[in-house]
This record gives sequence, structure tokens and C-alpha cells, in this order.
Amino acid sequence: MKKILLIAVVSLIGISASAQKFAHVNFQELVQLMPESDQARATIQESQKNAQESYQEMMNEFQDKYAKYQQNVSTYTAATRKAKEDELTQIQQRIQEFSQNVEQELQEQQQKLMEPIYKKAKEKMQEIAKAGGYIFVFDRSSLLYIDEAQSTDITPECRTALGIPAERTMESLQAELAAKAAANSAQ
Repeated sequence: MKKILLIAVVSLIGISASAQKFAHVNFQELVQLMPESDQARATIQESQKNAQESYQEMMNEFQDKYAKYQQNVSTYTAATRKAKEDELTQIQQRIQEFSQNVEQELQEQQQKLMEPIYKKAKEKMQEIAKAGGYIFVFDRSSLLYIDEAQSTDITPECRTALGIPAERTMESLQAELAAKAAANSAQ
């Protein structure tokens, strides 16, 4: 009797396992192509540009004062030379602190801007997965192998739900970003 019950349970597990539906999605592609990501990238890029301008101003100040120091060092008294050297050291420290702080702030800003975008993409993906009856959805970027016959790619459905135009691809995004970078460097 126990053997018959064991065989029945194993059979049911085998039947239920074969009825399970799996899906995969390219989550990073979705996030990068979402219209909201364009705005986040623009905001981050503007912040980086402002930070770079501030950094350059600080570097220019240091270089100007250093050039003036070198030009006049032979005419300075010991006390004046020490004061000028201390001033240069303070400017260098400010530049270093600024670089560290701005890098951290830019990372925090990026995280803050991208968090709701990731959340929206995840929620839409979960809605589609539930509606499709999938028990697992794997991120394609972290898988070594996908059997396309046993796993459904729900990326196209997610793209539509997130308002990503059909013609927009990672390649077109990269070309767009490269063109913007080239235009910015030309200015």
C-alpha cells in the first residue's frame, strides 16, 4: 500500500512539474529603454556637467595661484612663502574633498532616480507573469542557458506595457547616447 501511495505521489509531482510555466525577461534592457530612464540619464548628466565645471574652476584657481607662487617664490619672505604654501595645500584638500563628495552624491542621485524606474519595471513584469500563469521569471542577463522551447520570453509584452517603442533597441539607445556625447564634447 505504501509503495502504491509513493508511486502516486511521485507521478503527481512529475505531472505538476511538467505543467509549470517558466518565463524569462531581459530586465536591464527594459529599464534602460524606458522613457523614464531617458529623463534620469539627462538629470544625472546635467549634475555631472555641473560638478565637472565646479571641479575645473577649483583646478583653475589652484593652477593660477601655483603659477603665481612659482613666479614670485624667490621674492617671498619665509612667512609669506609658508602662507602661500599653506593656501595651496588647502586648495588641494578642498579639491580632493569635493571630488570624493561629488562622486558619492552622484551615485546617491543615480540610485534615487533609478529606484522608481526599477520598481515600475518589476511591477509590470510581475503583472504580466501572474496574468500568464508563470511560476518563475528569470532575468535573461543572469542565465547561462535558456531552453526557448520551455521558457517564454515576456520581454516584448513588458516593453509594450512600459511604453517602450517597438523600434527602440539597445543598439539605437547606444547610438543615441554616443551622438549626445559627441555633441557635448564638440561644445
